[in-house]
Amino acid sequence: MNAKDVLRAVLAGVVGTAVMTVMTLMASAMGLPMDIPGMLSGFMQVPVFVGWLAHFMIGVVFALVYAFGLASQLPGGPVVKGALFGLIPFLLAQIMVMPMMGMGLFTSNAPNALLLVMGSLMGHLVYGGVVGAVYGPVRVASHSKAA
Repeated sequence: MNAKDVLRAVLAGVVGTAVMTVMTLMASAMGLPMDIPGMLSGFMQVPVFVGWLAHFMIGVVFALVYAFGLASQLPGGPVVKGALFGLIPFLLAQIMVMPMMGMGLFTSNAPNALLLVMGSLMGHLVYGGVVGAVYGPVRVASHSKAA
């Protein structure tokens, strides 16, 4: 792991999270409440700016996991690899985070549960695809032996 790859992963996480956030803001404007920073701040009982920081921090941490743990294991080009990776935070959100926030497994306790789950799936697939695109091709370390 070199510094350039870490910076690429951090940038990928910030950009991916920003794009996903814009999608959720657009969904909220259309009547589908998807305020991730607000949900995080409410859950942690902290000011909303801390929810924003947490949201972006989570996005960067997942991008680092993608870059240094899974990108080389996934099939396809960078966008496909990233989108496939996006299924992981989606499933974690729906199986762990939503129940902890009282919204049930796969947001089953929320009104419009199916729309919320589909919105979450789309957002996480886009997040992952953007992370993959920004991070770019996975570099394979060369192990050359001196003769």
